[in-house]
Amino acid sequence: FHYLEEIQEENESSSIRCVGMTFEPRPDWAKREEIDRMLNFGVTRVEIGVQCPFDFVYKRVNRGHRVEDVVEATQQMKDSGLKVGYHMMPGILGNIPDLDLHGFKKIFEDDRFKPDMLKIYPCLILKGTQYYEMWKSGEFEPITTDEAIDLIIKVKRIMPKWIRTMRIQRDIPSQLIEAGVKASNLGQLVYRKMESENIKCRCIRCREVGRFLSRGIKPNMDDIKITRTEYRASSGREIFLSFEDIKKDILIGFLRLRIPHKPFRPEIDERTSLIRELHVYGPMVEIGEKPEYRYQHRGYGRELLREAERISREEFDMNKILVTSGIGAREYYRKFGYKKKGVYMGKKLQ
Repeated sequence: FHYLEEIQEENESSSIRCVGMTFEPRPDWAKREEIDRMLNFGVTRVEIGVQCPFDFVYKRVNRGHRVEDVVEATQQMKDSGLKVGYHMMPGILGNIPDLDLHGFKKIFEDDRFKPDMLKIYPCLILKGTQYYEMWKSGEFEPITTDEAIDLIIKVKRIMPKWIRTMRIQRDIPSQLIEAGVKASNLGQLVYRKMESENIKCRCIRCREVGRFLSRGIKPNMDDIKITRTEYRASSGREIFLSFEDIKKDILIGFLRLRIPHKPFRPEIDERTSLIRELHVYGPMVEIGEKPEYRYQHRGYGRELLREAERISREEFDMNKILVTSGIGAREYYRKFGYKKKGVYMGKKLQ
């Protein structure tokens, strides 16, 4: 891929840059060989179709892989510094809401899973599928729009603060959907009902500063503090650092720091920590503009990096830290002493 390497190098400083890249493989095609290939292409996030974390479900719907494939892929991707997203499918076995809710609780609470982000795609009935034939014969009853709304609200109530809801419902034209959730704005319907019933969700998306600013709610600068949440995931240690208005529960930016369990990449040894994601929200600050109520370029990213470096060095005795950076974001990390280390940006910890 010599040509690809040349293009990537050009993109690091071009006027239009690739700051993130996502691949969506099957769980059984997201292991070492595939991870290496994706990293060489510049991947920063991988989304896999989990749908429901139970082997008996996979067998019933002929998924062709096992839960163990999900577990193994999740661990190897996290230990390679990647962000991991799950696609979940309520109603995969029909209208069994207790099973669906149990599946979500499992991926939130079971250390083998714990994804960084979710896309929630209820099962839909389309012509030309086995589900369609089962539905026509009365063997399968899909989840309805109202049932999906109620289920997703229950999921939102229990969602951890370190997960981001990326999307609710696929954008499939309703005329192609024979049965199931036909509302393409399902997410909007979910949030409307949550607001009307004063139901709160603490996921990343629901707490992003931009969502509050759009409603005229501004964080108090004096109340913005750095917070730390630790949890075990995929046999490693995860440290979720964030800047938040701690009184209004508004998220300004965050960083995912991982102490890996069993990495296989040559750049990562037993004294290497990984920054899997760094993100600061809000409108960008233009050159010469005062950054009032604009949160990028105020130094939050720099402070999160410093804290991640301090934790790695002082608490875990790490001597190297690596960042999975989008190709177009590498220049940002160079400002803080990071240099290219294989497919990562890295820095020695003194």
